[in-house]
Amino acid sequence: MKKVKWNPKFDYYVLLFFLLSFIGWLWEVLLFLFTQHCFVNRGVYKGPYLPIYGVGGLLLIFLFRRLRSRPLIVFGSSALVCAVLEYLTSFFLERGWGIRWWDYSGHFLNLNGRICLLGVMTFGIGGTLLICLFLPWYEKLYVRLSDRWKVALCIVLILIFAMDGAWCAMRPNTGEGIAF
Repeated sequence: MKKVKWNPKFDYYVLLFFLLSFIGWLWEVLLFLFTQHCFVNRGVYKGPYLPIYGVGGLLLIFLFRRLRSRPLIVFGSSALVCAVLEYLTSFFLERGWGIRWWDYSGHFLNLNGRICLLGVMTFGIGGTLLICLFLPWYEKLYVRLSDRWKVALCIVLILIFAMDGAWCAMRPNTGEGIAF
């Protein structure tokens, strides 16, 4: 039997990026809501998305999709890749804007307050859930959408994101509970 090669289109990745960015934003908002008991729009942007989750998720998918049947390897690899991504993102955001958007200095086994063991383990679990459970669900949903809807959604999301990015490049979201 010949194996069919998976070859998704550009809109597959654009929609996945925005979905993962929204899920990341939702995760951080809910985490802050339960730990600090108030709503805070987490991240640099004004909109409900954290691009680091979209970028990280796509990176994990590109690197580890073929390992879907090996969750322990996906866990360890996801933890490592996300730790490096989070560290570098923190470093460059701080250098670019002079603001630290997160600080794990008080957490166990942190590295310069940019990453910590709990965060790395959480990203390992998240990467495993993404590759082994979420991605198959997303692919089933994706094929059910018409090409017309996919293109329209991509155009609208990219335009909103570009406008938000331009605005926040000049005036990043640094409100209470966002930056340290």
